[in-house]
Amino acid sequence: MTSLDSSPTSVDRVNADRLWSRLMTMAEVAATPNGGNNRQALSDDDAAGRALFLKWTTDAGCSHEMDEIGNLFVRRPGRDPAKPAVLIGSHLDTQPTGGRFDGIYGVLGGLEVIERLNDLNVVTEAPIDLVVWANEEGSRFPYSMMGSAVWAGKLPPAQALALTDVHGVAVGDELNRLGWAGTRPARPMPTAAAFELHIEQGPILESEGLQIGVVTGVQGFRWFTIELGGFPAHAGPTPMLGRRDPARAIARIVERVYAMVESYAPWGRGTFAQFGSEPVSPNTIPERLWCTLDLRHPELESLEQMDHAVRDIVAAEADALGVTSSIAVDNDSPPVAFDAGCIAAVEAATADLGFSRQRIVSGAGHDSCYVALRVPTSMIFVPCAGGLSHNEAESITKEQAEHGASVLLGAVRRMAAG
Repeated sequence: MTSLDSSPTSVDRVNADRLWSRLMTMAEVAATPNGGNNRQALSDDDAAGRALFLKWTTDAGCSHEMDEIGNLFVRRPGRDPAKPAVLIGSHLDTQPTGGRFDGIYGVLGGLEVIERLNDLNVVTEAPIDLVVWANEEGSRFPYSMMGSAVWAGKLPPAQALALTDVHGVAVGDELNRLGWAGTRPARPMPTAAAFELHIEQGPILESEGLQIGVVTGVQGFRWFTIELGGFPAHAGPTPMLGRRDPARAIARIVERVYAMVESYAPWGRGTFAQFGSEPVSPNTIPERLWCTLDLRHPELESLEQMDHAVRDIVAAEADALGVTSSIAVDNDSPPVAFDAGCIAAVEAATADLGFSRQRIVSGAGHDSCYVALRVPTSMIFVPCAGGLSHNEAESITKEQAEHGASVLLGAVRRMAAG
């Protein structure tokens, strides 16, 4: 094998046909009727996706191991095994009606980088680790970016293992059932840099005609569960005046919170997504009503202000209507600033390839939020059609897939040369 030429004039591009073929093959695993995927975390379908991925990585000459929380690490060795590795990858689990590229593109784009280095007979000085993080989506087990959070030391392993889905099945049970409870501790190994390739999941790059987003950080988010307690009574005989009705309170809360979030334009985000009530009856005033709220902002001070405003709104509307209220924080991910050196590596790789680019802050949370707490990190974005994601219609082109993976290749070559 040849040694690595890491000079800016050494520009190679990935094999677009191979990358696209694998993206389309992976999309056949747990395909949904409308062209998406349903491979929720730690399910048999998730396992089928990983099995296909491992076949490809084994054929590429890589070794692999699992850590205690189900994160999968694949290694391409470097010339010096003692050197800190360069970490790439993303996730393979999807939303219940997810797309074909969210996370998957980062994993298979990372594999294509390894394949292209093999094609070129290049041996890097440092090893390259390709990771598949466990339960990034948080759709089945309610903690997004779970695997990377444990790895980064932000979520205790015991707490993650005890998370349950709506059927009461625990993460730990599924890891044992699938044989994914590895012996490797879920903590960082020596790592020089980390890069995550991803679709933008927003409209900026497409609307401005740009090929690459150089990600400088990720906006913070908090997930809340808001619970309101009322007094159950018959819907017919009970007059409207004087009811202790949590549904009326939540209606007011939703409208006021959305108006408050809009005052933090253009960066504030607020989303009410899940609702439930007890008793489950169409003709009884609810005794209990709960809902989830997702708040986001790239500035911590503004996120804190929005948090306080939500609490004030909930308390005021509950008191006004005679219902009880409580708010629990289910997930708290502060804004993240990425590493200047990794950002520079992405920008240099993009410039070498002649692609148009723009620095951008991610509106969505990613495993890189937690990785960046322990390792110098950046991300690479490519446009997606209409900015659409978490949707079966999520789409990128083969050309866009190749652009992002080629930038990843260039950034990795810079950082893995040693």
